[in-house]
Amino acid sequence: MTQTLHLVVGLGNPGPTYAPTRHNVGFWAVDDLAGRLGATYSMPRGQRAQVATGLLGVGRRVVLMKPTTFMNESGAAVGAVARFHRIPPQDVIVIHDELDLDPARLRLKLGGGDNGHNGLKSIRAHLGTGDFHRVRVGIGRPPGRQPAADYVLARMRPADLDAMRLDAAVAADAVETLIAEGLVAAQNRFNR
Repeated sequence: MTQTLHLVVGLGNPGPTYAPTRHNVGFWAVDDLAGRLGATYSMPRGQRAQVATGLLGVGRRVVLMKPTTFMNESGAAVGAVARFHRIPPQDVIVIHDELDLDPARLRLKLGGGDNGHNGLKSIRAHLGTGDFHRVRVGIGRPPGRQPAADYVLARMRPADLDAMRLDAAVAADAVETLIAEGLVAAQNRFNR
C-alpha cells in the first residue's frame, strides 16, 4: 500500500520587508517543520515556490512549501506543486494567519470559505475546490479603525513577534498530529 504524500503550505509574502509581519506566520511554521526534518529548500523550475521534502514523525512523507509569489497569487504556486507531486486537495494542509482568532489561538478544519483571505481565495481557485485542510493561526483584529491590510503587513514589536513565533511552532506541532493521527485527534488537542 502506498503511503499518502501530504503537501504542507505555509502562507506569507516573500522578502525581508514582510518577514516580521503577522501575514507570514505560515512561513514560520513551515520553516519550523523543515528544521525538524533537517530539510533544506530548493526552488524547482516552474513551481514558484521554495520546496523541501522529507519524512515527518513516524515516517510520513511530506512536501513543505513556501510560495515565492505574493499572498494573493499563492494558488498558482500551490497548484503547480500539488500537480507536480500528484497530491489531491484533501492531502493539502495550508497554514495561515486568521484575523477572527485571538493571538495564541489555533483552529484546524477541513474545507470552508476563504473569509476574505486572499491567499486562501487564490488556492481555492487554483485547486478548483476549498476542500483542503487549514491550520488557522490567530492574529486578532486590528486595533481601532486600522485597516486589516495595514495590520497584517505591519512590523511587529519584538515581544509580539516572539509570541507569534511560538504560535507558529504550535501550528507545526498541530500539522504533525494532523498527519500522524488525523483531523479529529488534531482538533481535540489543538483547537482552542
